Amino acid sequence: MDSEKIINYHLYIDECGDQNLETFSPTFPIFTLCGILVRDDLVPELEEQVRALKQEFWGDRQIILHSRDIRKCQNGFEVLFDLDVKRRFYESINQLLGQRGVYVIVSCSILKEPYIRQFGRFNDVYGQSLSFVLERAIFCIDNQCPNGQGKISAIVERRGKREDKNLMSYYQQLLEKGTYWVTAERMKNRMLCLDFKWKSEDIAGLQIADLIAYPLTRYVLNPHAVNLAYDVLEPNIFMEDGKLMGLKIYPSQQA
Repeated sequence: MDSEKIINYHLYIDECGDQNLETFSPTFPIFTLCGILVRDDLVPELEEQVRALKQEFWGDRQIILHSRDIRKCQNGFEVLFDLDVKRRFYESINQLLGQRGVYVIVSCSILKEPYIRQFGRFNDVYGQSLSFVLERAIFCIDNQCPNGQGKISAIVERRGKREDKNLMSYYQQLLEKGTYWVTAERMKNRMLCLDFKWKSEDIAGLQIADLIAYPLTRYVLNPHAVNLAYDVLEPNIFMEDGKLMGLKIYPSQQA
């Protein structure tokens, strides 16, 4: 029966900032883990769009879309010093990221200073952020596939053997124990796997998550500042009952 057909989703996850709680810039006291949910049958469409964008501006040269390199016009993005090229490039990026129905954003931003005041400096903020991102991905899939047929494969960028091993261990604990809002049974039912990929493997979804993470982070730091990139992205953030559930901020800024 169609109602029982399994629907697979890819959850591409990238970060903005670092998880260091010992030393960090007072102008950027935040760590964001950003995920984008893409239905399996829409992945080829997203990959083709990213390939077409790169072909337009770089031809056959291999380029990995990376937010920091784009902002600094470095590591292959020197072409953006040409203001006309830069304008056309950002128009293309906005068109890619602004489309509806291809991906959904689920993210978590850790505010380091209030986090340290509440929990100290020794917690794994990457792992804790992952738990919030997976929760919200599951909430989103519950809405889209209420009969339990939606399954999620999470893909994160490799950071190193020790870091990846620790994250996999944290993921296994989530499967065994669940979270406050998601039981272990529900977590196991929704999650298929956690996979690691190198940036050099040119995974389109990871690059899109990277591009999205920075404007989301800037918005969390200063929601009243002009942030045209965020304005493009906001309609794709997971919403539930009129709330931006896909924009988790922790600890909560609410009184």
